Amino acid sequence: MDGTIRTNIKIGAHVKVVQKKDQQTGMLTDGIIQNILTKSGTHPHGIKVRLESGIIGRVKEIL
Repeated sequence: MDGTIRTNIKIGAHVKVVQKKDQQTGMLTDGIIQNILTKSGTHPHGIKVRLESGIIGRVKEIL
């Protein structure tokens, strides 16, 4: 599924995100979605979410 479309993103889903500090390297962090932060329906770089661990990043993969 595509992480750039908000309707694909559900609270409680297991995802991989890229954090702001890791955008250059592309390193992904996995976790469970706690909140969806992007309000628009789509975003070209991925929907911004907060994971249960407190990490904020843009969704790159939905597991």
